[in-house]
Amino acid sequence: MTMINAYDSARASALDATDKALIDRRTKALGPAYRLFYDQPLHIQRSEGVWLWDKDGRRYLDAYNNVASVGHCHPHVVEAISNQLSTLNTHTRYLHEGVVNYAERLLATMPDPLGHVMFTCTGSEANDIALRIARSYTRRQGVIVTRLAYHGLTEAVAELSPSLGEFTPRSSRIRLIDAPDTLRIPAAEQGPKLATDLAHAIAQMRADGIEPAAFIVDTIFSSDGLHPDPAGFLQPAVDLIRAEGGLFIADEVQPGFARTGDTFWGFQRHGVVPDMVTMGKPMGNGFPLSGAAMRPELVQEFGEKARYFNTFGGNPVAAAAGMAVLDVIAEEGLQANAAKVGAFLKAGLQHIATRYPKIGHVRGAGLFLAVECITSHETHRPDATLAHFVVNHLRENGVLISATGPGANILKIRPPLALQQTEAQLFLDAIEAAFAAATQR
Repeated sequence: MTMINAYDSARASALDATDKALIDRRTKALGPAYRLFYDQPLHIQRSEGVWLWDKDGRRYLDAYNNVASVGHCHPHVVEAISNQLSTLNTHTRYLHEGVVNYAERLLATMPDPLGHVMFTCTGSEANDIALRIARSYTRRQGVIVTRLAYHGLTEAVAELSPSLGEFTPRSSRIRLIDAPDTLRIPAAEQGPKLATDLAHAIAQMRADGIEPAAFIVDTIFSSDGLHPDPAGFLQPAVDLIRAEGGLFIADEVQPGFARTGDTFWGFQRHGVVPDMVTMGKPMGNGFPLSGAAMRPELVQEFGEKARYFNTFGGNPVAAAAGMAVLDVIAEEGLQANAAKVGAFLKAGLQHIATRYPKIGHVRGAGLFLAVECITSHETHRPDATLAHFVVNHLRENGVLISATGPGANILKIRPPLALQQTEAQLFLDAIEAAFAAATQR
């Protein structure tokens, strides 16, 4: 992603005295591991729908934030949280109808074999509990992930998140494989190659005396550069991990909750039923809520031998937030909107790409899109400099996105599901202006 340490950016000198002072205080209080977006960091103070406002009252189109998936400060979600918070908020070791009602409604969006859900507060926690259950059930330790995956921040799942950086600890029980590459690998080869790479990783693991417990992927491969197509290419790898005695865990933190438009869950695009599904961010539209759904047999012994409780995971306020998000997705037709507006955006981006040869590829599903910046179509070499320029040009002109992928050259476009076509056209006009400005540098 395009991020800066304020002290390393020459352009940060353009900030006013108030923001410079705040950056100094922030660095002193929070330390060096935190980062800020953009060459000139934003000081955001207010939000509504698909818009953010900075301290000077300037409005920005948020084309990046999937946390507020149904729109910033959605009144129905705010009201549900406020009403429940004013009545009761406590842990899940007391009976409460709201928690059970939400669990039942959430599970009803998934295939029948996924019969239990356990609630947590963050996607990291959701992947953590899924990992514990997978290792307990299989009596194995090995896990395979893609080379630039992100699955969370806890010590257990940080080793499943190579995108965190080179100093992230990773033990011999973790193996990395290449993610799909929509630009460089023919569509028909994506599924077979992923399965072949998975087989090699399992063989290497076994050579070290480690058996595979699970294969976990973000089913739209967000951190790897966004690779949603062709639909169905995950099936051979899923079949393989099960044939080898392991489980398939679908990380739906980013593709889930109607974002891809054609399906409610990313894994449904591939026609597979995971052994476990992990969820986060969009579940509560900004309220900390996450969870892991699973086949009941996987957690049977674990539940008999280990107590599970989470003081805030799945509490009545969290359940109210989650229920309100499902209400809004259904009542406002946001899955259909993601499909419709996403198709409009994708077509517009593809049209722009015909005029700018350094756009190597446009891809996406629903309201999750990527534009890959390259130096030439002959080499397909990543152009991180161009991506960085476009991201910051958009920011200067009131539109917010980021960049991702192994070459930091892939524009990541992921607006709230409430984005309308007029706002999508504003985005298209802004991104074309950014590429036009880049050609004139």
